[in-house]
Amino acid sequence: MRRLLLTLPLLCMPLLAAGQTLPGDQPVKPVWMESSQTLQTAAQPPPVQGSLLVRSQNETTADVLGDSNSSLSLNPLAGGTVKSSAVQYGITSNVTAQAGVTQRSWATQPRIISSEVGATYNAGRYSVGVSVAQDQAPNPTPLPRVLPGAVPGVNGLPDFDSATQLNARGRFALNSNSGVLLGASMGRIRLLPGNQLGLTTLDQKALSFGVEHGSVSTSIVGRTMQPEPGMAVPGMLNAERRWNSIDLGVTWHLPWQGSLSFGAQNLWSSGNAVNTPAGPPEPDQSRTPYVQYHQDL
Repeated sequence: MRRLLLTLPLLCMPLLAAGQTLPGDQPVKPVWMESSQTLQTAAQPPPVQGSLLVRSQNETTADVLGDSNSSLSLNPLAGGTVKSSAVQYGITSNVTAQAGVTQRSWATQPRIISSEVGATYNAGRYSVGVSVAQDQAPNPTPLPRVLPGAVPGVNGLPDFDSATQLNARGRFALNSNSGVLLGASMGRIRLLPGNQLGLTTLDQKALSFGVEHGSVSTSIVGRTMQPEPGMAVPGMLNAERRWNSIDLGVTWHLPWQGSLSFGAQNLWSSGNAVNTPAGPPEPDQSRTPYVQYHQDL
């Protein structure tokens, strides 16, 4: 009996150690700073001048749910996986060039393959980066809803085909534990022929603002879409329409390599997804609250 009592503390040591972290083990890269296209951000150390860095990782869409670098809006209830690969090259001690490819897969909407090429200037306390990105849905097939509010599409568009955008992002470190991130994106979304909107191309713009302090990060992303000038069909309901939306998210990085994210997609929006006698339905911009937990194993 005495030997058993002496052995129990030893058996519990791994469990006790799992709940402890050193100060340097706290995650320092919040979700809203992770680029959906796998490009480098200010939270990552740049490669040494003249060196080449290759990265490849698999994760879930929960890891990039609060991504404010992307102008695309994906439904948080759709779930799915993300596979990414990226190459970074240190041009100088402050300038890094990057290229990356990302594949997102869901059970309720078409697979999306994204590619991005850009460069980042890192001056230590602040950094700025620009990139050109393209998103493509190979052989997209609109699928029916399987969850309330879960739309098989991108930006509330079930007939999404592809998108091209120019991205800019910057980060300013307030101190070693806090930072502010700004992002902007502009580009075009192409729709499948014969879509319900009767449009072929939509102009899109996005602005993002994020703040991180310790293990907590917040982000707010505003998006707007409108028909490309001169491309809308005269007399259509949506010929001069503009759709705006705002997303809000908060992520708490837990000490045991987990994260808890909550917020709302389309917290505010100007769209209407209801059929009208005057024309087809508009892009779905219904408010979608979410709570997601992610655990690194």
